[in-house]
Amino acid sequence: MTTGAPTPTYPARPPRSRLRTFLPLGIAAWLVLEIWLLTVVAGATSGFLVFLLLLAGLVLGAVVIKRAGRRAFQNLNEALQRGTAPSGGGGNGLLMLGGLLLMLPGLISDAVGLVLLIPPVQKVIARRAERTFERKLREAAPGTLGDAFQQARMQRPDGKVVQGEVIRDEPGDAPREPRPPLMG
Repeated sequence: MTTGAPTPTYPARPPRSRLRTFLPLGIAAWLVLEIWLLTVVAGATSGFLVFLLLLAGLVLGAVVIKRAGRRAFQNLNEALQRGTAPSGGGGNGLLMLGGLLLMLPGLISDAVGLVLLIPPVQKVIARRAERTFERKLREAAPGTLGDAFQQARMQRPDGKVVQGEVIRDEPGDAPREPRPPLMG
């Protein structure tokens, strides 16, 4: 009986999230549905009309994204001049998402993009996203996003966790010598 090197043991892989499991399937189903709908509309009308619809969606989406980007840049400039945090950024993000969906070829993505351009829909989605984000932060366990501002952790190659904290230099402190890297 020969004894070789011991087989390394690895920690159990965490289970795959539902999002990572079903997202590829959902994207594939959405693409098939978009193509099927385009062929149905082309059969009922003409291929040229479908081409014009797709072209109109592309142009409208580009205009929406350009306008939302310009507005976001304007808000940022005003905030920098005032010395405050930028405001009104959530609406610009949803406008850009709506414009992107309009630019994607397909009638379903165009319909969803047009719905996202409606201000009451934007307000509802922004409120719900904010509540979900805040709830997820409250429910987060230590060591996750909710705890990220409390402590910093580094993981060494051997799997040990090194806890630490961020030390900021105060104005007027003498400059420190550069520290050697933690891992070589």
